Order: sequence, then C-alpha cells, then structure tokens
Amino acid sequence: MQKYGVNELRKMFLEFFESKGHLAMKSFSLVPRNDKSLLLINSGMAPLKPYFTGQEKPPRQRVTTCQKCIRTGDIENVGKTARHGTFFEMLGNFSFGDYFKTEAIHWTWEFLTEVVGLDPDRLYPSVYEEDDEAWEIWNKEIGIAPERIFRFGKADNFWEHGAGPCGPCSEVYYDRGEKYGCGSPDCTVGCECDRYMEIWNNVFTQFDNDGQNHYTELEQKNIDTGMGLERLACIVQDVDSMFDIDTMKALRDHVCRLAGVAYGESPETDISLRVITDHIRSVTFMISDGILPSNSGRGYVLRRLLRRASRHGRLLGIDRQFLVELAKTVIEGSKDGYPELEEKKDFIFQVIVKEEEQFNKTIDQGLSLLADSIAEMEKKGVTVMSGEEAFRLYDTYGFPVDLTMEILEEKGFSMDEEGFEKAAKEQKEKAKGTFGEHNYSGREANVYDEIAPEITSRFVGYEQLSCTSKVSVLTTETRIVESLTDGQKGTLITEETPFYATSGGQEADTGVIEAEGFAFVVEDTVKLAGGKIGHKGHVVTGMVKVGDTVTLKVDEEKRRLSANNHSATHLLQKALRTVLGSHVEQAGSSVNEERLRFDFTHFSALTEEEIQKVEALVNEQIRAALPVVAENMPIEEAKKTGAAALFGEKYGDVVRVVSMGEFSKEFCGGTHVSNTSSIMAFKIISETGVAAGVRRIEALTSKGLMNYYQHVEDQLLYAAKLLKAKPDQLADKISHLMAENKTLGSEVESLKSKLAKDAMGDVMDQVQEIKGVKLLAVKLADVDMNGLRDLGDQLKEKLGDGVILLASATGEKVSLMAMATDAAMAKGAHAGNLIKACAACVGGGGGGRPNMAQAGGKNPAGIEDALAKAAEVLDSQIES
Repeated sequence: MQKYGVNELRKMFLEFFESKGHLAMKSFSLVPRNDKSLLLINSGMAPLKPYFTGQEKPPRQRVTTCQKCIRTGDIENVGKTARHGTFFEMLGNFSFGDYFKTEAIHWTWEFLTEVVGLDPDRLYPSVYEEDDEAWEIWNKEIGIAPERIFRFGKADNFWEHGAGPCGPCSEVYYDRGEKYGCGSPDCTVGCECDRYMEIWNNVFTQFDNDGQNHYTELEQKNIDTGMGLERLACIVQDVDSMFDIDTMKALRDHVCRLAGVAYGESPETDISLRVITDHIRSVTFMISDGILPSNSGRGYVLRRLLRRASRHGRLLGIDRQFLVELAKTVIEGSKDGYPELEEKKDFIFQVIVKEEEQFNKTIDQGLSLLADSIAEMEKKGVTVMSGEEAFRLYDTYGFPVDLTMEILEEKGFSMDEEGFEKAAKEQKEKAKGTFGEHNYSGREANVYDEIAPEITSRFVGYEQLSCTSKVSVLTTETRIVESLTDGQKGTLITEETPFYATSGGQEADTGVIEAEGFAFVVEDTVKLAGGKIGHKGHVVTGMVKVGDTVTLKVDEEKRRLSANNHSATHLLQKALRTVLGSHVEQAGSSVNEERLRFDFTHFSALTEEEIQKVEALVNEQIRAALPVVAENMPIEEAKKTGAAALFGEKYGDVVRVVSMGEFSKEFCGGTHVSNTSSIMAFKIISETGVAAGVRRIEALTSKGLMNYYQHVEDQLLYAAKLLKAKPDQLADKISHLMAENKTLGSEVESLKSKLAKDAMGDVMDQVQEIKGVKLLAVKLADVDMNGLRDLGDQLKEKLGDGVILLASATGEKVSLMAMATDAAMAKGAHAGNLIKACAACVGGGGGGRPNMAQAGGKNPAGIEDALAKAAEVLDSQIES
C-alpha cells in the first residue's frame, strides 16, 4: 500500500467523487452562517443543513467537500492522549434526494480498496441492527462474509439530533494489526483499543423523528458521509496517531527544534508538544476565517487555545515568542487545500504576535497577583485558595489554573477545585452567548420555513428601481396566506424585485408595492433561504392575492444616499490599507442613507495624522471622478485581479467584482454609485476601538455630511451669540475668558483658605496625647477637600510630630482628611486605616497612604463620633 500524504489523500477523495457526478465545494468558514446552534463548525455536514432540510436548494444534488472543523468539548484532554485534538478535516460525500444506500456503500468500498489501496481483508463494515437492506448490500453485492459484518444498536449506529431528519449508519473499520491491540483474545470490532479504527461513516437519512420517537419515512432520502482525513492518513501511513502523520509531524518536529527536545522521551514533554502542535493549527485556521481573540464566544475559544499553546511553550523552556514561526509551518503544510491561509498570512501573524505578547505580560502579572494572594492567605492562616479567586486569575488575567495549582502546591497550599469548576461552568454558559435550544437547522423556526424551496426571487435592482412582477407568496407574521388586506402586517414575495435585501453591511431598501386599488408599504427587505427575497411591511389600502401582478418601487433617495455611503466604504478600506498596511481587513460594516460605519482589523488607535491621511486619500479619489464598474466573473479570475474579499465570507464559483478606477477592487453584491464624484465629499467623525484588534470608523458623505456641517455651523453661531462675538472671534474670546477664569479661581481659592483659617481660629488647645503621640482632631464648617488639605499642611507645621484629623460638612456632604508625620508612622500610626474607621461614623468610606488619606460621607451628625473614633483607633495603632 502506498503511503499517501495528507494533501494527496484530500485531493484523491474529492476527485474520486467528482468522477461520480459530485460538485466539489470548497470548505465553508469555521464560523457558522445563520446557525445559532453552533459556536464553530464541528462536522462536514453542519454547513449543509439548509440543503438537508430543504430550506435551500443545493447547487447540485450530489456534493463533496473537505470541511475544516473544530471541536472544543474536551480541550483539557488535548495533549494528555494522542487521540484528542481540536482541529480536524472531515471528508464527505452528500446526496440530497439523489442516490442512496447502494451507491454510497459501493463507492465507499471502491475508494478505500481501489483508489487508496487498503487491504479488503482488513476492512470490517457495521450496520444498524435493524437495517437489513444495508447488510444485504455489504454481503450480497460487495461480497463481505456475514461474520465480518457487525450489527450495532441505536447508540452506535443510528444518527439523530432530537426532532427532525435521522437514520441508520453503516461504518467501516480497519484492522491495524495486533501491535495496536489490547492483547485480549476477544478483541474485535467495537473494542475500546486502537486496533480496529473506524474510518468511514455512512449516514442514511431516511426517517423523520417527530420528537416523540415516532419515525416516518422521508420522501426525500439523503446521504451524509463523513471520514476523518487525519484518521485515514494514520492508516495509510501506518503511524500511531494523528500527531505522526506527515503534515502534523512536520509541525511537531518544528516544535521539538524550538524547544531542543525529542518526541517520545518524556510523557510530560510529549503532552506539551501535542498541545502546541494541535492548538497552533486551530489558531491559524480560526484567524484565517476572521475570528479574533476576545473574552466571549469564538474569540474566547481562540484566546484560550493560543494562550494554552504559549503556556506549554514556557513549560518546554521556550523563553520567547514562537507561535508565529509555527503558524508559518501550518500554512506551508495546508495552503494547497486552503489557499486563504496564504492570502491572509500577514494578518494571521500579526494577531498571533499581539496576543502572545499580551499573554507574556499577563503571565508575569499573574505571578505577581498570585504571590499577593498567597501572602494574604498566609496572613489569615488559610491553606485553601477559593475557587472564585483561582478562576479570577484564570479568567480575568488569563493565568493558567494548572500553573496556579502547581505554585500553590510548592508553597504548601491547595485550591478549591470544585469552586473553580463551578465558576468555570458559569463562565462557559456565558461564553456560549445565544447558542441555546434551536431546531435541527440551527435557526429559529419561523413562517418562512414552510415556503416551498423551489420558490425563488430574482433581484433586478442593479439596473432599475421599479419593476412589475407576480406575487408568489404572502405571509402574515405567523402563517402563509392566500391574501393580505387593509392594515395587515406581513411579507410579500415576488418573482422579481428591485428591492435590495439587507446583506454585506448595506441596510435594506424601503418603498412601496402597488396595484390598482392596492398599496403596500415596504418597511424592510430580507434575504430568505433558497434565494427568496421578502418584502416586510403592511397593507395601506386594498387587497393583494397570490398570483396578482404588482409594481414594486424603491425609495430612490434612500437608495442613492445608501449607495454613496457604500461606495465610500470601498474607498475607505483601500485608503486604510494604503496608510496603515496590508494587515487591515474588513471586520464588519453598516451602511444606510445617513452614515457609514466600518470595522477593521488594526491593533492601535489611529493618530490624528493617520486619520487626516485616510480622509484626504478618500476625498482625492472622489474628486478624481473614478468610474464604478461591476462585473460578474469566475472566482479564480476575480482573485487574479487582486479584488479584496470579505474576511471569512463564503463565495460561489461566480462573484461580482466592483471596481473604482484602478484604486479599489472588491467582491461585493451591494449597490453603488456609477462614478465616485457622486459621493461629493467624505468626513470621518469618529474612530474608536470595539474589540481586541478591531477599530471602528464612522463617517459621513453627501447629504449626511451637509447636514452635519449645518449642525456644526448652528452650534458655532449659537456659541458666538452667547459670548457676544463673531464666529471668527470665538477662539480669542474663549482664551480671554479662560485666563480670566483662572485668575478669579486663584483669588477664590485664596479667599476660601483665609476664611477657613479664620473660621478654625486657634485649635492647638484641642491637641490630645495618645501613648506619647500628639493627635489633633478638629471639626470645621463649610471647607472643601482642597481647603482641608491646605489647613492640614499648616497645622502640621504648628503641631510638629503627630496625627491630624480634620472634618467638615457642606450641606449633607462630609469631608474627612487625615495626616501622619514620619515619627508618628514609625510608632505605628497609619492615616489610611484611621480614616477608614472614622468614615464609617459619617456613613461613608475612603482610605489612602500611611501618611495622608481622605474620605467622604453623607451623615454630618456623625462627625463628633468620628473625631472621638480617631483617638480610639490611634490608641490601637500605637505600640506601648
């Protein structure tokens, strides 16, 4: 048997099923689309759910893919065994109502034995115990002896996910030989050891489960086949685990070189090597699909994987940033199958560098915080760190819990692991975001699910803003209907429409749909499954029925202004890449008739100079009156033109490319101006951070910008009127007023200080002596905190060595200020602790340094008690 590499096997599988009439589709993004049931794509069939449910029509009834997947359910076990991993590739062939069991089983056997060359005598199929049809195919048609076909029960060989489509499975196992076995004479297919490895799983989707375990035969039967590419490579290359297959071994060996260690010499070292090897693959692929580190959801998973890899690098003795070097090896080994890795490599590297850099600081900070916590535990005589405190170090500061436990153990302490797990579980639920209970498709069930999948809409809005078409579907908010009448809310679907549905960051068109005696106001336009476009709104007058011919009219001004802002985002993205660098990628946008918002990847706030450069470059292209041209072309041809694609987006074989002269080229399905001069002008009104590594620009063009300038001018004129000046005199007038205000402020402060001093009078006769330390505790009237500090400095000179407490009430507000001299502190006095105790008497709180502290309160009646408390607290502080 030839030992094919991972990249060869992937190509062989896809080409084999292409020869069987399948459409080879590129891997979908790891970020699920319109599927709230998943955090990340975790199987080959997950992105194809709409085709299985009939919500969308597949591009072909036979499809094959190699899907990148991530499973994070047992991250903590990765590395501890050679079985567990987070990233894997799933080979699959799928039929949507076309072929079924016979073809699926025959092609399974043909690929494994004739294409890959596996020994037929080492292959063992299994079937669901009640699936006689599959058993007969394996036995009668393929020729497998009965004793080599295994019947398994529902737990092993029946696929279902609650209510919805389901069906029996037929798996294929490969006997890897006695060297992988457990040695038991009863070892056979189904044993927990590594001898018999499952490599192929055919799922025959033929039933519908109503949720009560009542099964009915599906009219459209489907095939969902999955085979782990890494598992197949293990068998073909005859290696122990996925960490030994060619692409992963190259990565693992790179880690070994960086750490100066060898794989297989130490169990502890091997754990770290496997963790890093697996995690850097996941991290690289996740970033390539636009996922960025954060503290929730997908970003939380990414951050955890990256930091775990970095942490294990430290355990191996790698004392510098190293993950980018490994990401280069990941890209080199996988770019043939996933060209987006090469396309996005600069950005991938930058995200990794920034995050690893931040984590290195976090580790050092965490060590310091842990040392403080241990010191506090020693002081209190506590030997067990609370789970909440350990999780705070882990979650807030990213400090690994295993390191916390290790250091605690070295110091003779332990950690409340149950409390930690409780806190971690709460955070995990929080990190899931909205990923709760959903139907099989992962979408919220709604009225649109009932619409026949063959119904579609054709968008004609690039060329025209009105058209005549037939009504194909009408719905209320809860059901499909034959008609809508006066006052009813609902959705209207036509065969053709000029209305643009919300997508790609561009907000939907609004307008009206009319016929004789009928008017429907379109308040929103939405994309629905299967290429349908829904017009949501309400009937103003008359009645409309399915089959009626209607006229659809888009709000022209709204469309025109939205197009201005949308085209400006294209110019903005290119300007940002020109000024900041090629790492800039679009991370989201929102465009309507009023303004544009553009999110992009960058790791620091823009300087004023950078903002000005970007703004000037965009306006330069607007003045250049560049022609805006949209062309449909094959995706590979489009990529050769240098057209920018939306980060992580899945595109079809044919894409629409929007060019603005030679300055900007992007994949885009939105609506645009015909010439950049229509945009008129561009102004950035804000630049902010919205997430780690993501910045946001908000900007205005055309009418929105004119409205903004009008507002600014109105404010300017109003300010000038208030100051009795002309607008061009405002700066001088304000400067004069500020100088005058500063002078008057100084005079006021001087007068307040004099009044406070006069009000205080001679208070030195109120000095007490506590264990040889002088204490002056005085109540004053209507003195603010600044005044108290000034008086405190003056009294300290008169008092010499000792402690001062001053209290004053202004209305219901109490201010307290305490000072202690060096000599008093040497005897135990602590102003911060003293004032903290006194503040409680006035219903407040505060604290500070040993030499000076201040506090506030809300109960003036408690001031006398606070002054008395000062003597009591000082007495407890001074050593006898």
